[in-house]
Amino acid sequence: MVIDRSAWIVAAALWIAPLAAQGHGEAPPSQGGAAAAAAEQTPFGIAGDPKAVTRTIEVGMSDRMRFEPADLSVKSGETVRFVLRNHGAILHEMVIGTMKELKAHAEMMRKHPGMEHDEAYMAHVKPQDSGEIVWRFNRKGTFHFACLVPGHFEAGMVGRVVVR
Repeated sequence: MVIDRSAWIVAAALWIAPLAAQGHGEAPPSQGGAAAAAAEQTPFGIAGDPKAVTRTIEVGMSDRMRFEPADLSVKSGETVRFVLRNHGAILHEMVIGTMKELKAHAEMMRKHPGMEHDEAYMAHVKPQDSGEIVWRFNRKGTFHFACLVPGHFEAGMVGRVVVR
């Protein structure tokens, strides 16, 4: 039996789609990701224990498509509570990751704009509201955070975390 290439592509897409959606549901936006998911090691750290926070960093988000501050420095092993404040009139989010992962996720968000997040390194923040992420940076390197609402990443809503 011969199956044409397009049938294989459709079959692969149907198999991969549920995996790609893992961690994303149709629940209302989360105000903080740390309690939403089990701690899983990533290349850029692990969900932090709110009782072990060593520092709090406030991060502002605005409709100018910027984070303030956009450049952060933390020590390896530090558990940071990010208090996210959306000063804008539209939804924003903060997603921590490697630049490669953020670019891939931004592409997925463009294709599926209604996708919701439910990971410890992500938080949606409604207009004029606040949220938080508690994250333990246990890997040295330069990592990033971004707003992956379609169009925001492309407009430059990206920041950097240097872990030393």
